[in-house]
Amino acid sequence: MSVPPPPHPSGARPPAIDPRFVPKHVAIVMDGNGRWANARGLPRVEGHRAGEASLLDVVAGAIEIGVTHISAYAFSTENWKRSPDEVRFLMGFNRDVIRRRRDEMNEWGVRVRWAGRRPRLWRSVINELEEAEQLTAGNDVCTLTMCVNYGGRAEIADAARAIAEEVAAGRLRPDRVTERTVARYLDEPDMPDVDLFIRTSGEQRTSNFLLWQSAYAELVFLDEPWPDVDRRSLWRAVEIYASRDRRYGGAIDTPAAE
Repeated sequence: MSVPPPPHPSGARPPAIDPRFVPKHVAIVMDGNGRWANARGLPRVEGHRAGEASLLDVVAGAIEIGVTHISAYAFSTENWKRSPDEVRFLMGFNRDVIRRRRDEMNEWGVRVRWAGRRPRLWRSVINELEEAEQLTAGNDVCTLTMCVNYGGRAEIADAARAIAEEVAAGRLRPDRVTERTVARYLDEPDMPDVDLFIRTSGEQRTSNFLLWQSAYAELVFLDEPWPDVDRRSLWRAVEIYASRDRRYGGAIDTPAAE
């Protein structure tokens, strides 16, 4: 039996939104950690440390408002280009965050999953992610997908390679390959499409995150850096999402009245 997360310290409650207009899957680019730290005269890694509480609070807010899937961009395939010291910190930090927070997530009924490539990723990080997946496998309140060593183009390329192998082996006909086929070979085939895509710190780009799944996502860009984000920021983005008209390529003719 799961327990609800603690309320926000301010006493804030989620806005009253018709459940039909609450996004089911929210993807988050947790941007601005380094700039947040540098603006305070701190090393970049301190921004990452401060961002841990933001992630936990956003997951709590997701549960409160009815979001059932959160995907967090924790380490991209491009982040290997950063300094060796920062890469080492991020590897250890991601490992330790999962270890510190998995029991709490489990109590809330959160299912933890991992999307990303294995090559180059520390074995200790993989172990913690897999242990968290096993511990929380039966939970269904909310799914948190930690995207570690993940890249949208890499994911699609890996899927294309696997499909090509199936075709070469004669197990799949090329003319039977559809969008649904590609989706089956992605990192998490049962991951629902992203409804709401959030990026913090004022940047307005997707940075290779969940490219396939975000084809029809609503994009919301928040000005605050990730360490200043909490569940109230998520709720504000959900309100923006709920106010938009989602047509998925369709349109209704509404001529102006004479």
